[in-house]
Amino acid sequence: MSFGRWLRDRRLATAIVVVGLLAGVTGLLRWWMAPEQAPSSFVGPPRSGYTLTDFQLSSYGRDGRPAFNVKAPSLVRREGDESLYITSPVFDLPSNEAGVPDWRGESRYGWVDKGGDLLKLQGPVHMHREAFADTDAARLDTEDLTIWPKDNRMETAAPARMAQGALTMSGVGMRANLNDKHLELLDDVHATFPPRKR
Repeated sequence: MSFGRWLRDRRLATAIVVVGLLAGVTGLLRWWMAPEQAPSSFVGPPRSGYTLTDFQLSSYGRDGRPAFNVKAPSLVRREGDESLYITSPVFDLPSNEAGVPDWRGESRYGWVDKGGDLLKLQGPVHMHREAFADTDAARLDTEDLTIWPKDNRMETAAPARMAQGALTMSGVGMRANLNDKHLELLDDVHATFPPRKR
């Protein structure tokens, strides 16, 4: 082997080693200086703590009086926030007043928070109360309803229609306090009042 060829082979081998080292150092620097990757935001669907079918549930206030009762074909308790997802609920809001019937209603879907302080109904929501004493039966129809059962309050931002005997009222947005029998329609209000008896 000639000296020239040996020198050329040695330079080639040295060049390969140097290029390999530079590539390794470059990769190491890139890894070290690169920003930290954000963790994956995908956590999958919520997991159920449990599911119930054809169930009945009663919730009570801090004073021990009934807050609401619900019956439905399906309930799913979500793990984490412990809220309840209910399909086709039929529910009662007890009046807790002697001689006054409960409000009874139904909706397509229902949601209850962990403490039973908040009840949200969606779907068409229909509520009714039977007649009592000299008070006519009442009916409330809307698309969604938020209820604070332990405070006996409810509200919606959707169109709502209330009928009691021949009296009808409708509007967009409604607030009601069942304790003091106060109902407030917020916008686009229309009402039909029957003539007074003489």
